[in-house]
Amino acid sequence: MVVKNQIKLIKSLHQKKYRNLHGLFLVEGVKTVEELLDSGLRVYGIFTTDVSILKGRGDYQVLISESELKQMSSLKNPNTVLGVFYKPETWKVDFKDWVVALDNVSDPGNLGTIIRLCDWFGISHLVCSKDTVDCYNPKVLQATMGSIARVHVGYMDLSQFLRESGQQVFGAFMDGQSIYGAKLPSSGILVMGNEAHGISEEIRALCHKKIGIPQFGKLTAESLNVATATAVLLNELRR
Repeated sequence: MVVKNQIKLIKSLHQKKYRNLHGLFLVEGVKTVEELLDSGLRVYGIFTTDVSILKGRGDYQVLISESELKQMSSLKNPNTVLGVFYKPETWKVDFKDWVVALDNVSDPGNLGTIIRLCDWFGISHLVCSKDTVDCYNPKVLQATMGSIARVHVGYMDLSQFLRESGQQVFGAFMDGQSIYGAKLPSSGILVMGNEAHGISEEIRALCHKKIGIPQFGKLTAESLNVATATAVLLNELRR
């Protein structure tokens, strides 16, 4: 049975300040909830209108009504299951492979897609500047399609991280050397910048090499979407 205080708590998790205050976040949808359960994250509770959907997960499940789910959900049409999880503990970056770093990426859909891309290309660590959108934003989590369970995402002072990493730093720039001709090491840090302004001057100064994606079209597009650019660059890093 769900009490009003629980509904109030879960609704508050739509806002970053309350996610930080309680150390909790929520996800919606059967697939994403299942993947987070399989990841070993500590569970606060699984709230569902149909307890038969998540078989073998009875210990966590709380049966709720459609109206209660609508009160908790951030979606216009809630998807049967809503999970509340404790945020993972802090982690140490492993520099044996490539690391992706984001400098003030602000769009939730872009961050969610980049997390999903990291999962696809086997990038385990994603480092975000403190002004990058929160990875536990419900819109970000929807866009990850469960990949948040397999990619370590951390927020820190990006300039300090780059200075202390001891790694080669590759920044994505419009005027950078073509990625198709660049000599790339087996590990390093790939920095992607803000949707409107790119990589900041402070972070630009810490990039050892500027790389980019050449334009082949005759019409001049302003730029590539940051998530699309990340997909192209990660493909080349792995190729």
